[in-house]
Amino acid sequence: MRQSLCKPALYIVLLFNSFFFIQTVCAVVPGKATSLTCEHLLNPIGIDARHPRLAWQMTDEQRGAAQTAYQLFVGTDSAAVSTGRGDSWLTPKVVSAANLVSYNGKALRPFTKYYWRAQLWDQAGKKLSSSAIASFETGMMDMRNWKGSWISDNKGIAINPAPYFRRTFKVAKQIRSARAYIAVAGLYEMYINGQKIGNHRLDPMYTRFDRRTLYVAYDVTAQLKNGKNAIGVLLGNGWYNHQSTAVWFFHQAPWRGRPSFCMDLRITYTDGSEETITSDTQWKTSLSPVVFNSIYTAEHYDARREQPGWNTPNFIDTAWKHVINRSAPSQNIVAQNLAPIRNVEEIPTKSITKVDNNLWVFDIGRNISGVSQITVKGDSGTVIRLKHAERLNKNGHVDQSNIDLHYRPTDDKDPFQTDIFILSGKGEETFMPKFNYKGFQYIEVSSSKPVELTKESLKAYFMHSDVAPIGTVTSSNKTINQIWSATNNSYLSNLFGYPTDCPQREKNGWTGDAHIANETGLYNFDAITIYEKWLADHRDEQQPNGVLPSIIPTGGWGYEWGNGPDWTSTIAIIPWNIYLFYGDSKLLADSYTNIEKYVNHIDELYPTGLTSWGLGDWVPVKSVSPVELTSSVYYYTDASILAKAAKILGKQADFVKYSALANKIKNAINAKYLNTETGVYGKGLQTELSVPLYWDIVPQNLKSKVAANLAQRVTADNYHLDVGILGAKAILGALSNNGYPDVAYKIASQETYPSWGWWMVNGATTLYENWKIDAKSDISLNHIMFGEIGAWLYKGIAGIYPDQDHPGFKNVILKPNFVAGLNEFTATHDGPYGKIISSWQRNANGVTYKVTVPANSMATITFPYGKVYQANKPLTNTQQYKVAAGSYVFDIK
Repeated sequence: MRQSLCKPALYIVLLFNSFFFIQTVCAVVPGKATSLTCEHLLNPIGIDARHPRLAWQMTDEQRGAAQTAYQLFVGTDSAAVSTGRGDSWLTPKVVSAANLVSYNGKALRPFTKYYWRAQLWDQAGKKLSSSAIASFETGMMDMRNWKGSWISDNKGIAINPAPYFRRTFKVAKQIRSARAYIAVAGLYEMYINGQKIGNHRLDPMYTRFDRRTLYVAYDVTAQLKNGKNAIGVLLGNGWYNHQSTAVWFFHQAPWRGRPSFCMDLRITYTDGSEETITSDTQWKTSLSPVVFNSIYTAEHYDARREQPGWNTPNFIDTAWKHVINRSAPSQNIVAQNLAPIRNVEEIPTKSITKVDNNLWVFDIGRNISGVSQITVKGDSGTVIRLKHAERLNKNGHVDQSNIDLHYRPTDDKDPFQTDIFILSGKGEETFMPKFNYKGFQYIEVSSSKPVELTKESLKAYFMHSDVAPIGTVTSSNKTINQIWSATNNSYLSNLFGYPTDCPQREKNGWTGDAHIANETGLYNFDAITIYEKWLADHRDEQQPNGVLPSIIPTGGWGYEWGNGPDWTSTIAIIPWNIYLFYGDSKLLADSYTNIEKYVNHIDELYPTGLTSWGLGDWVPVKSVSPVELTSSVYYYTDASILAKAAKILGKQADFVKYSALANKIKNAINAKYLNTETGVYGKGLQTELSVPLYWDIVPQNLKSKVAANLAQRVTADNYHLDVGILGAKAILGALSNNGYPDVAYKIASQETYPSWGWWMVNGATTLYENWKIDAKSDISLNHIMFGEIGAWLYKGIAGIYPDQDHPGFKNVILKPNFVAGLNEFTATHDGPYGKIISSWQRNANGVTYKVTVPANSMATITFPYGKVYQANKPLTNTQQYKVAAGSYVFDIK
């Protein structure tokens, strides 16, 4: 994951005609390589890649700073690497500006820590200061290196309580290092000598368990001690043993089984010897106080069943049973190398309402994904129920009617989003679920016996994949700022090792929602590791004929509904966007065959180039656009990406083949839907006009006419939306990319129904599923499917775009729009080369535009209008003005 190039050392506030421009100033340091990553992670432990990707940034504040050469040092001895040696890989001085290189040295050994550093040369050929030393550590590398067995208790899938496991062992020598590798079918928490290992939540990530299972590696050196030690493992169901029943038939997944695990604890001693403590039949098991756990609904905990010290060395486990061996869930156990899920933010209760003597409603003030934590004191056997919801009904109770409609319970023992905590009666007690998360703002707490609760008794944790934030947006329009924040909240609320649609009703990896929000995610967060994992899920789920399900992963649902090209274009769009944003072609290469199979299958089914396979413009305001038009446009997009990928990967014959197919699809769409005389697609609806414009279907000579028709249509609709999710993805960009940014901004900043701003002025802190706040269906209050606006703020106003000819923001395309009605706007994006800043503010003479281009990159600026001056000197070329790295100030009059 990316790091900031330097820590803020000083904030200088400059006043520009009542506009405060805040700039982070770093102490001037000599240029060097910084922010070293391996596989897009900081100093990762347990990687399986045989040729891991090594990346860095060049830190140099000089204008025109550029890398002309690099040298890499990789070895197992940090001292040797620091002095210019590398026993694993020592490159020569490579004349190149590349900052992403795949390891190509000696074969990497499993369970080995490697150190590396980068040496750079600048634009003048000067050798810069050496980078700091970074590291990466290999894991299993090969399935044959596992020593442990897959073990579980002897219970079946219908048994509710979660199982404990423990084993003791002795350490007789001095430890140099220790690593734990654990693979789980289900979820887990691991403990050594009573201490929980790591701060991850809901590990391992959800996959198609019978085709790919993930393991996690930990450095546990500090947790071990000489003498007797104990390992404890608590297993949860997760998506592996789904005991709740809903319309997607999770409980009938072909992989379903009682949770199990395999673990190797590898200890290296100072004398060079090694020992591995494994999962085997010497372990013992017992049922835990987690008497029920469902990733979909909630968790029940009976504190009376606690066994204090169960995970410590001296616990007496004579009443515990021996474990049994289980078959491995799959034959593909691989490292989990991605940003983990964590409790990222603690949120205190904003207000508490006592409804009656035994019932309270807590409001945390915002909608989140995550869990609540309650601290309470009461009699043994007191049942505390915590019911989570997004809204309240008229009598002040929580209202789940907008989120529980797809749940199909068979009895009343598994209430939706309702944790159950049974007190032990042993003083003050705290409960937070371990194997569940929810979507909520309100928590209704009821007690079977009198207890005392205050505002401080409950707090919440915002849980999600802990991806680093790499983008910011600030403007003079409060509503725009709220929309940006709400969009990010919804994006994160739907990131749990895979992108989901909503954190309460479904938690499904809906493909359409994900590709629509993909650019929003990439502008704002360093999310490549999540998408690489999820596209591996795609490859696992793809049928031999190329068909993908509409939700990924899936237990089998979604292969026959909702999975046309307007949704499952994720297989092409996401790898392409990763290439654009990161300059990394690996995901594109890994997915190439899958994209090809998918495109070929559509071609076989629909030889005319037009396809009606898809859901269409989902949840429209009022007008319904033809499914054939929107699905065919996405089919064209997939074929176009396939052709471009073929060219990048050196597959010339495929490039010719799929370029011709894309052209055929485009011609078929235009032949049926475009009136070339009027420049109108179909009936001229907002979606019908914006989707062909945005996805480059419109012939070049007709773009201005079609865009004018779209602007006219929006004007006729009083600058309000009349689109569903596919139109919402396209409309703002279709306007701002084709000469009508002011019209796009009027839509984006609208505060009356239907609009994003309408949600904000009505108190939204996340994005909704329906433009109507009082709709009878499709009314989750935390959805990401209308989330393209978060990306458009970077593109349509700040004008920050990647360049497909120089991907990864090697060349930053800047096309700012100084839209009417907005006085100032700043967007920043930490790309692979560093922080990009595009900032403008109005003044008495026009507009001041400020740009920062990071070292080792460049930018091409297109100014929207006016005479442009730099240092009081006019620019002659304001359409393709090229600048090297550095900071610039322009005045537009």
